[in-house]
Amino acid sequence: MGCELLVEGSRMSTESSSSKLLEESLNKPYSNSIREALDQYEYNFVITDPYLLDHPIVYASEGFLKMTGYSRGEVLGRNSRFLQGPETDRRTVLEIREAIRQEKSCQVSILNYRKDGTTFWNFFHLAPMFSKEEGRVIHFLGLQIPISQCSRVCRSAATNKFSCSTDRNCPTCVGKDLFNQHASSANSSSNLIYFGSCRREFFRDCPGDMGHCGVYNSFADDSNKGIEEKHTCEAKESDKQKALTGVTDILSELAHLSMLTRKTVLNGRCESADLARLTPISSSLSIALSRIQQSFVLAEPHLHDMPIVYASNLFLQLTGYSRDEVLGKNCRFLQGQDTNQADITKIRQSIEVEQSCTVHILNYRKDGSPFWNHLHTAPVRNASGKVAFYVGVQLDVTDIEEEKKTDNGMTLNMKQLGAVGAVRVAVRSLLGVGPSR
Repeated sequence: MGCELLVEGSRMSTESSSSKLLEESLNKPYSNSIREALDQYEYNFVITDPYLLDHPIVYASEGFLKMTGYSRGEVLGRNSRFLQGPETDRRTVLEIREAIRQEKSCQVSILNYRKDGTTFWNFFHLAPMFSKEEGRVIHFLGLQIPISQCSRVCRSAATNKFSCSTDRNCPTCVGKDLFNQHASSANSSSNLIYFGSCRREFFRDCPGDMGHCGVYNSFADDSNKGIEEKHTCEAKESDKQKALTGVTDILSELAHLSMLTRKTVLNGRCESADLARLTPISSSLSIALSRIQQSFVLAEPHLHDMPIVYASNLFLQLTGYSRDEVLGKNCRFLQGQDTNQADITKIRQSIEVEQSCTVHILNYRKDGSPFWNHLHTAPVRNASGKVAFYVGVQLDVTDIEEEKKTDNGMTLNMKQLGAVGAVRVAVRSLLGVGPSR
């Protein structure tokens, strides 16, 4: 009896110690009010501590708990791997682990499992949080956006090509509904059933009890050899933007709370620059923008200091900077000692009232050489009418005389307006409605 009491006492002491570590993990760098501050956000997210044993969850939002079906007590102190299951893609898990190892952000679509065993696809956005004083990552933020639109991908081993079809509701691919649908015809010699991985299999010799059927690969015949059918879900551009907005909001809140304890926490090794490198624009939007043959940049007005999130190749050629040197910076790095402050004020005022602006401004290249820039800035709105970005289109007019400022009958301003129009079309078509700003 005495031994049992000692064991129980030891267990309770261990649980109390673990609970204290979880609390201190958040309270120490931020403040005691952090949980109350984070509870106001409706996003589905968790915060983890990589320096505690097994990298446990130290905070879980109400949205995350509702999405997964777990209680807070069942989640806190556990590694996030409990959401994984037999059909979770191992390569995606390894991609997340590698991002954690390299202390960088990543965005993936992943199949997870709720407490009741049902599956759901979500767009997972991972972001590190750095301590300025300690110079290391102290937490990771993991935000999830459920995906409802899925596609089935068939890959041929011979050609390595993919073909896709749309599936209206991803969870039905688990097999529950389709299982019931095909169970009614269990007496047929070959019934087709899809499971979570969407590998196609035949059930043969079924006397009526589906649990006693023999399972055979339906690709056994020669015509289907080497075919692998796999279920995958890709998030919409609006979902990706919503995830970025959520990450930005939460990281900004954490940075603010850290100031109360005088322990500055950054959302990256350099604040806005790291956020800009989280790829706030999708690859499809980036490809569309790359087709616009003009010198221009996109800036994100909803991030601190309005950093550049896209720079065209012609802009890099014009200024002499590399893309890595530009992303995350405010456009003011092009200014110099002889730049007219009145022009700078005019640009700032146009941004405040969300209007276009054209100035003839002196800028400087990376090598220090000046050039006269015919600059046109304009807001770029998403489909809901909210300003998503600001575009700045540059033209080097240093050696161009006034009467020669035309190109094939087009004035410089006409060329710039054409570039702005092309950017707006790309953003509205590929960004969608996007999140409310």
